[in-house]
Amino acid sequence: MGCAVMRLSSTDHSRRPAPPQISAGVWRLAAALLVALVSGPAARAAESAEAPRDVAAFIFSVPRSAAAVAADCAAMLADLRRSQARLAQGGEPPTLALLGELDAMTRREEDTLGPLGLLAAVSPRKAIRDAAEACEREHDTFATRFWQDAAVHARLQQVIPADDIDRRWLREALDDFADAGVALPADRQQRVRELREEITRLTQHFERRLREDRTQLAFTPAELDGVPPDVWRRAPRDAQGRLRLGLAQATVFPLLENATRSATRERMWRAFLSQGGSDNLRTLSALAQTRRELAQQFGFESHADFALRRRMAHSEAQAQTFLATVKDAVRQRELADLAELRAEKARHLHQSIDDTVIRRWDVAFYSERLRRARYAVDQEQFRAYFPPEASLRLVFALAERLLGVTVEPLAQRESLWHRDARGYALTDTHSKALLGTLFVDLYPRADKFNHAAVWSFRNASTLAGRRPAAALVVNFNRQGLTLDELETLLHEFGHALHSLLSNTRYAAQGGTNVQLDFVEAPSQMLEDWVYDPKVLALMAPWCAACPTVPAALLAQARAARDFGKGIQFSRQHLYARYDLALYGRESADPLALWTHMEADTPLGSVGGTLFPAGFEHIASGYAAGYYGYLWSLVIAEDLRTAFSADRLDAQVGRRYRETVLEQGGQAAPDELLRRFLGRATDSRAFFESLGK
Repeated sequence: MGCAVMRLSSTDHSRRPAPPQISAGVWRLAAALLVALVSGPAARAAESAEAPRDVAAFIFSVPRSAAAVAADCAAMLADLRRSQARLAQGGEPPTLALLGELDAMTRREEDTLGPLGLLAAVSPRKAIRDAAEACEREHDTFATRFWQDAAVHARLQQVIPADDIDRRWLREALDDFADAGVALPADRQQRVRELREEITRLTQHFERRLREDRTQLAFTPAELDGVPPDVWRRAPRDAQGRLRLGLAQATVFPLLENATRSATRERMWRAFLSQGGSDNLRTLSALAQTRRELAQQFGFESHADFALRRRMAHSEAQAQTFLATVKDAVRQRELADLAELRAEKARHLHQSIDDTVIRRWDVAFYSERLRRARYAVDQEQFRAYFPPEASLRLVFALAERLLGVTVEPLAQRESLWHRDARGYALTDTHSKALLGTLFVDLYPRADKFNHAAVWSFRNASTLAGRRPAAALVVNFNRQGLTLDELETLLHEFGHALHSLLSNTRYAAQGGTNVQLDFVEAPSQMLEDWVYDPKVLALMAPWCAACPTVPAALLAQARAARDFGKGIQFSRQHLYARYDLALYGRESADPLALWTHMEADTPLGSVGGTLFPAGFEHIASGYAAGYYGYLWSLVIAEDLRTAFSADRLDAQVGRRYRETVLEQGGQAAPDELLRRFLGRATDSRAFFESLGK
């Protein structure tokens, strides 16, 4: 889930979550329903290979109390109000310095809100999480009022940009003023402020219910037949001796893929798709209505119309046209995939095909059975090859080889939010200059954000000599990663690199502060690297005890990955269409709309589940933006063509770093892609990949 801390933005809730189901491996599970340190010798070998050292990196400081959070927040807001007053002052005609002063406000925000936004999702202390959320609400109130300041707006309109970077930043700033209602009459400005504050409040409620969900299901050992012991071995037991399993992805996904009993899979599937409950359904309905009313304040009929005009797609109509082409490309393949699953289920249960029906909780299980039978690939077997700490070193080694960076551990553990968290410094291999600071939180725990995401909470600014910082948050099995989960790790590391290698003039344009339908391209591009033996060989120096994945097994895994693409992409297509419909022109009940749209799919709709209640992406930063995952994948596939001869080509990697990653949002994505590829981007590679 990639996230970017909100800058002084007029968009509601600008964090950009990039969930793990977007990695190709977990897409297979998304089609069905929508992981103490590793104790093994391989992991210990990986840890002993690197000793922490201190460099001039960002120091993460965890507030001691909720009162300290409140004090930091108050100091930030006071500084921002003083800056606003200076910006609004008349006198001399405004110069380019005004843009720098505006960006200094963004940097001041990041200094406080950046770490707090992360702590709201990962801190084990509820008081800290709640205080961080309260600060976000106070800041949102200030931000909307700031962007409605006619005096600041008027002075910015007089600035003459010196180059294209200034011109783009100025235009984006003026767009933010427009989107906050600077030109609206006072009564409608007031309503905009009320609506935006309500959106922030509702979004926080939605996310909090999911983060603090304590649901557990009780299973007898017999009911867990087929489930890897690592999933349930340490689970608590109830008074009847049954194992109690929660809804962490490190538990849910292996169970759905491996539990031989249909009833076990169904119970877990239904529970997972009911997170958030009826309260979140009501909250999502309120969010859709509130966003629609906000768009209407500006003369737009829907939130989708309002939001997409600032994105690569430009309009809801263009996004829908794109989605239709995807559906046309995968419709028949989805039906063929489901027919194969049905035949596999009939064989497994020794019954006729006519008596066999595929249920949604069957998809992951029978997909894995087919992959094992056809390709001799079992995702669970890869855990022995990829201990979590060693896997992290693998993705670091990839960045070192491909992009010319060095990653070294920092001695900051005692100052971080949890003993599992780590800090790392990224430096340029040749110049030794600090590039950025990365924090990593690998394992699941109570009250922690339950997906995978990157918080890009501090952005680069060459004006201020400022280097970025980001946090990569996942929830992996301590015993090792599957190949699918290694894809997820690379996906999120792609977001982190986008942030940490940024070298932008303005912090507001740093890293992942790009158009929403481009932000997933650098992350999705890297997923494919896990299937290259030369890439996996980079782990050897860091984990001598880790076995090498046999080349034949890796090739089989690559072939197995392509099975089920019809189901995967059809499901993603449905999610994207649902998101656009929910935030479209017609008001609709979230569950009724979902039931209606899902019913029009080959597997139909399943009663008694509440999928929209857990669809966190569209409740927050991806509202009317979920199509961006598929849109970005088109770009990612095209980016991969530059590495087709050698995924470790350092010359191409350096060019990619300089022309795409370092640029952040200070140039349009189409222009960055043209510079890197030497041509306009196109969709040929994407549609070719759908045919594999």
